[in-house]
Order: sequence, then C-alpha cells, then structure tokens
Amino acid sequence: MPENLLKKIFQPSGRGKARWITVLIILLVIVSGLVDAGNYYNKGADWLAAKTKDVIQLPHTAGGNFRLGLDLLGGTQLTYKADVSAIAPQDQASAVEGARDVIERRVNVFGVSEPNIETNKSGNNYEIIVELAGIKDVNQAIKMIGETPILEFKEQNTQKTLTPDEQKQIDQENKQAEAQATDVLGKVLSGGDFTALAKQFSQDDATKANGGELGWITEKDNPEIVDIAKNLKKGETVHDFTKTSKGYEIVKLEDMKPKTDPFNDKVQEKEVQAAHILICYQGVDGCTNGLTKDQALAKIKSLKAQATPANFKDLARANSTEPGAKQSGGELGWFGKGAMVKPFEDEVFAQKVGTISDPVETQFGYHLIYKEGERPVYEYKVQHILIKTTSAQDILGNQGEWKNTELTGKNLQHATVQFDPNSGAPQVSLEFDSQGAKMFEDITGRNVGKPVAIFLDGYPISIPTVNERITGGKAVITGNFNIQEAKLLAQRLNAGALPVPINLVDQQTVGATLGQKSVSDSLKAGIIGFILVALFMIIFYRLLGVAAVISLAIYGILVLAVFKLWPVTLTLAGLAGFIMSIGMAVDANILIFARFKEELRNGKPFGLALEEGFRRAWLSIRDSNVSTLITAFILIQFSTSIVKGFAVTLGLGVIVSMFTAIVITRNILNMMLGNWVEKHPWLVGGRRDKEQAEVLENAN
Repeated sequence: MPENLLKKIFQPSGRGKARWITVLIILLVIVSGLVDAGNYYNKGADWLAAKTKDVIQLPHTAGGNFRLGLDLLGGTQLTYKADVSAIAPQDQASAVEGARDVIERRVNVFGVSEPNIETNKSGNNYEIIVELAGIKDVNQAIKMIGETPILEFKEQNTQKTLTPDEQKQIDQENKQAEAQATDVLGKVLSGGDFTALAKQFSQDDATKANGGELGWITEKDNPEIVDIAKNLKKGETVHDFTKTSKGYEIVKLEDMKPKTDPFNDKVQEKEVQAAHILICYQGVDGCTNGLTKDQALAKIKSLKAQATPANFKDLARANSTEPGAKQSGGELGWFGKGAMVKPFEDEVFAQKVGTISDPVETQFGYHLIYKEGERPVYEYKVQHILIKTTSAQDILGNQGEWKNTELTGKNLQHATVQFDPNSGAPQVSLEFDSQGAKMFEDITGRNVGKPVAIFLDGYPISIPTVNERITGGKAVITGNFNIQEAKLLAQRLNAGALPVPINLVDQQTVGATLGQKSVSDSLKAGIIGFILVALFMIIFYRLLGVAAVISLAIYGILVLAVFKLWPVTLTLAGLAGFIMSIGMAVDANILIFARFKEELRNGKPFGLALEEGFRRAWLSIRDSNVSTLITAFILIQFSTSIVKGFAVTLGLGVIVSMFTAIVITRNILNMMLGNWVEKHPWLVGGRRDKEQAEVLENAN
C-alpha cells in the first residue's frame, strides 16, 4: 500500500479527522436517543414486525422510564425523629443507619418504586426522611414503616391440637354467632337501616363507628368482601350472610366503578396474570447456582427458544431459581402496577396476552415472562356487618413454623464483626446482658441439634443450628458471607437491639395532579426557552448560531441519556437544574463565538480564527464551569434531597455541556466552514475591512 495512503488513513487531515469525529458523534447520538426513547423505539419495532409479518425484526432496547421524584410522581413524605438519647455516642450513627436500612426493606416489601430514604443530623438530633413516590395514603405509609425495628430469637414450633373441650367451646360460640347473624340479617331484609344496625351489631371495630363503611375497595384490598359484592347490584344487600375467614358477613353494595390509574384519571387501571422463569447469577443476593451473568443470559435465551404456553410451567419447575418454583411453576397470580420491580412491570404490562417475553433483567437476575391474562380493575363502595366466629387459631395462637422465645433484642448488648482464627472467614459475635445470657443458655440447651432463628423486623436474617448448650452470654453467627455482608448483619442486629425509637414529626402528601402539572409546565418552559435561545443564536450569530443550536439539541439528548442510565431521580428542582445547565451550554458557545469574531476582525483566516477562538475562550469556560461544579459538589455533600437533586442535574449538565461546546460545536464548525464562508463572512456574523478582503481574494 502506498506510503501516502497509509498516512491519510492513520494520520488524517483536519477535515478527515472531523469526519471521523462526526461519525462517532452520530453513533453516540443514536445510542443516547435509544436510551431516551427506548419505549417508543420498541413500539415502533413491534409495529414494523407486525406489518412485515416478522420479516423485519429490529432488536429491542432496555426501554424503561425516567425515575421521577416525589414532587413529580406524587406520593408521601414522612419525617421521623430518632431518639438516640439512650445510645452511646459512638454507636448513634450506626444505629440510625440500621433503622434506615430496616425501613427501606419494609417499604420495598410493599412494591414501592425506588423509595428515597435518607438520614440527616442537625446538631445532636437525628432524622430519617422517607419519600415514597406513588403512595398517596399517608396512613398506609405510616403503617408499613411502623416503629422501632424488632430483633427476635425464635425456635421451631411444635404443633398443638385442640382438646375435645376446646373444640366443643368453638362449636358453641360459632352456633351462637350464626344465630346472631340470622337475626341481624332478618332486621336488614325487613327494612332496617343498615348503618344503624352496623353501629349496633357489627363486631368489626375498625368500621363499626361509621356504620360499617369500608369505603372504596378492590379485590386486592379485601378479596372475600369483593367476591360477595361483585354479585350484587348498586344499592342491593345480600339475601343471605356469607361465612368468611373472620366470621359471618352481611354486605351492602353502595356503588361500583372502574378504577383509574392513580397518576392519570383518564386511563383505566388494569391487572395482569403471569408466570415467570428466573435465572439468577453470581452477585445476586441468595443465588447459589454458580452461573456467571453471561452464562445466565445464555441459559435464559436457550429456555426462550424452547418455551411455549403449554410447557412454560414445566420449564419453570425444572429450571427457575426462584424459591418455591418447583411447586408453583413460576405462577405469580394476578397483580397490578407497583407490585413488581420496574423492569419486570414495564415488560409484562406492555406484553400481549398469551405471549412469552424476551429475557428481562432485574436486580434478581434474568426473567422470561408468560402473560396469561389481563383484566380491568373495579373498585366497590361497600358497607358490611361482621359477626365474628371462633377458630382454632383463637384458642391455640399462631401455628407458624417458628415461635417466639423469651429472648429479644432488648437483651442484646452488642454485635461486632470478627474473624474465624482458623479460616479467616468473617463472622458476627453476639454479646447478651446477664438476663439474656441465662435465656440464651436455656434456649440452646433445649434445642441442641435443632435450628434457632434470628429474626429482624419479622424477617429471618440467620438460622444457625445449635451444636451444644452455650453459656457465658456470647454467641457467634457463621455463614457464607463476605466482610461487607457481615458488617451489614452486625449493623442490623445493633439497630434491632439498641433502643432507637422513631417518632413521626412531619408528613406531607403530594398529589399526582400537582406532579403532572409540574412536569408539563417544566417541559413547556424548557421548550419555549430552547426556541428563544435558538432564535437568538441564529439571528445574532447566523451560521455559528445554527451550529450552536445543533450542539444544544445533541446536548439535550446526551444529558437525558445520562439521567436515565445513572439513574438520576428527577425532581422539579432537578428539572430546574437541567434547564439552567442549558444556559451554561449557551454561555460557552457565546464566549467561543465572540473570540472567533475578534480573531476574524483581526484578519486571520477562518480556520486559524476558529482555533484561536476556542483556545482563548477555553480558559474562561473552564474557570466558570469548574466554579459551578464546585458549588454543585458542595450542595450534593451537605444539602437535603431537594437541593441535592438540583445540584446533581446541574453538575451533570455542566459536564456534558463542556463536552458539547468544546468537541461537538467545534467539529460541526470544522465541517461547515470552507472557502465559500471565507468569501461571505456575513454568514458567521463577521466582517473584514476592504483591504483584508482584497488580500484574501488575491490569495484565493
């Protein structure tokens, strides 16, 4: 190959280099655009595949939505004050962090999407701020969070059976309950006032005072009552009472209606029925199959090739790593939005009934999803009268797998991380007070060879088997965990053991309507601002302005992709930071163009004037943006969540704006400027005196 050709390939000229950079920029914009609008692209790909009968099948992107904050999505914000007065100063921060960790686990159990839970220290006071986007019922949020974390030690439960006398007692009480239900129903059917009768006879303490009003409920809220109500007409009362798990129910249906989406009252809420196959991989909590992430993906793709609606559950029983899949076949039943993690939910609600999805990645691994059904959600306004019955559980108590012992977290003095002297493996050491030491000795003595479970907040965190009676008030929890997991376990134990009462001091509810209006207004402001800036730049800087507008459009695509991939929780303040960063990006372009025009008026050729313009403007751009980044960093480190959201989006926007101004704008101008612009300097808002123009003309 000729030497000159090699030089052109490996050492391209300025314009050749600009072409290569342009190709890279185009690829970057395409990828960022797919990240920003992945859901729309996937819909377009599906439409094209349907139109061409699967002849053209474009690959899908991950899709997903931007993560919206509490003020945009709507929800609940709760502020708790942690009482650390009884805790040693060196343990206070750890105890509060442990409480924060337990609260996060609690709200995630209820399917809350991306809860934002932070601790804040002001002086000697600790606060825990809980933001639950999508939760509008403050009482529900308070209930799910609860109070102080609870540490419990449990032993296996030995099932008890009813004695003949106990069974006779139950039969007599239930016969009396049936007689009372018959009497109350007779009064209702003979024209008695339902509200008054409920206040007089209902044994449901939660609704008795308001005449048995349950309000608007769905099948998910109260399946037994809704199963009765759905067979009634509006205003109708049952003609016979129904036996439920609580007792005899007399139900009146006041009204019913389709339930609308909590964030868009024009869209009817739906729920789906689905089954899934899960393949986890190394790094996922609790995964023991030994597969790497690539191996798990290969396996789920292989299962996808085999899966049909007919064999899906058999494949799930044979392959799924979900606990209990061998029995359930991966069946998830009916569920609505908010019950599953976001990537899973986005996929299953977009699927057609009867189809099997492509592999979907979540924090638990890779899933295949078989969508079995879809139906609208109805809500019912119901009154009821409950006449309670007696069950075996009322006599025997809870007959679960585990039963409480006398030892609780209040008897644990401290939990620390230590290392096995033989293997060096991390383990957690427990130290009890004198009363707890005696209890622990008794518990281990009667459970030699059996497991004793340690529960934190009702969740088993360790289930070691007792090898011998343990005396001295000390114990060690061993397991296959690393140092970080051991530290986390010790933190959770300390959080459950130490007295960290939390008191609700403030609560706020943000409605979805406010959030939608905020998003709408912010987008409108952003669009109007962009148009005005674009007009200003084009009018004053002409061709340079066109380059700046293109660069700003690319900036918007790139920075939104960064927000989605990070992911950044977008709040109203965050959107303000993003819009402000657009102004920073424009400011950089204006500095560059001003310097460029100065060099142009000094008689320099366009190429040299452009290089000098960027070089001279860079120092000002660097200093102003670095000072802004320092301010953003300080706000991120020391401010609250709302201001922090503003600082994060501003900081990311500034970084991307520097890239677009210095690299993209520069490359666009290198591609646009040529001899024809040299002859017509007005295209870039520049001018030359007559002598300079004649010299340039003669040179050309």
